Amino acid sequence: MLLDSASLYFRAYFGVPDTLRSPQGEPVNAVRGLLDFIARLVHDHRPDELVACTDADWRPQWRVDLVPSYKTHRVAEAAVDGEEEVPDTLAPQVPVIEQVLDALGIARVGSPGYEADDVIGTLTARAKGPVQIVTGDRDLFQLVDDARQITVLYPVKGMGNLQTTDDALLLGKYGVRGAQYADMAALRGDPSDGLPGVKGIGEKTAAQLINEYGDLAGIRAAAADPLSKLTPARRKNILEGAAYLDVAPTVVRVATDVPLPAFDPALPTEPLDPMTLEALATRWGLGTSLTRLLDTLAAA
Repeated sequence: MLLDSASLYFRAYFGVPDTLRSPQGEPVNAVRGLLDFIARLVHDHRPDELVACTDADWRPQWRVDLVPSYKTHRVAEAAVDGEEEVPDTLAPQVPVIEQVLDALGIARVGSPGYEADDVIGTLTARAKGPVQIVTGDRDLFQLVDDARQITVLYPVKGMGNLQTTDDALLLGKYGVRGAQYADMAALRGDPSDGLPGVKGIGEKTAAQLINEYGDLAGIRAAAADPLSKLTPARRKNILEGAAYLDVAPTVVRVATDVPLPAFDPALPTEPLDPMTLEALATRWGLGTSLTRLLDTLAAA
C-alpha cells in the first residue's frame, strides 16, 4: 500500500475539526486525522507493506522548465523561495507527522527533485505483487493496471468510502484505461496543475480521440495527415498545440525510475522507537488516534 502522504494530510486537515489541539493549544487535526486514516486503511485492507510517499519537491524544476505554468497558481503571492501555499496551521503539523511516522516505523520515502507521485510510480514499477495506491489525486489513475493488480483507492468521503479504481471503472467513467489516462490528461489539460491542454479538447473529446487513434502519437499523426477524418477545427487546434504536446506527456506522466534511498516497507507491528513515540504523544496530545493505530498495527 502506497500513501500519497500530502494528499491525505491535506484531506485530514480540512476534514477534521481544528478544535483538536495539543496540550499547549496548537492544532493537531492533520496529525490525528492522518493517524486515523492509516488505522482505517490497515484495518480494512490488511497490507503486508506500507509506504508513506512524500514530496521532496512539490514543483520540480524539470517540470517547470517544460511547462512554465506548472502549478504556478499554487505558489502563494507572498511566498518566498517558491514555497507552496500551505494553510498557516497545517505547515507546523507536517514535521510532527514525519516524526510520528518515523517513530512508528512506517516507511517514509521521498527523492530530491521529485514529487510523491514519482515515488509512487517508481515503487509501483518495481512491485512484484498487487499494489494499492491511496490518493485523492486523479493523476495517479494512470498507474492503474488490471493485469498487474494495481488499483487506486480514491477517497469519495473519508477513508471509510473509497472508490476502488481499476481499468473497468476508468473505462466506464472516462472512456479510457489506466495506460491511456496520461494521454487523455495531457490533451484535456488540468487547470489545478497549470496545464493548459489543447484548445477545444475536453475530457470526452480526448477519450474519443484516443479510442479512435490509439494514443497521443496516433492523434498527432492524424492531425498531420490531410486525409484523416479529423475535423478542420480539431486538426488546427492539435497542430497549433504542437509545442505544448511535445512536452506535456513528460510533465503529466509520473516518473518510474526515481533513485530512492534504502528503506524497510514492512508493516510494523510495534513502534520502532517507543520512547520517542511516547514523548511525541504526550507533547502533542495524540490520544486515541495514536492508540487506535497502535492497536490496529499490533492486530495486523
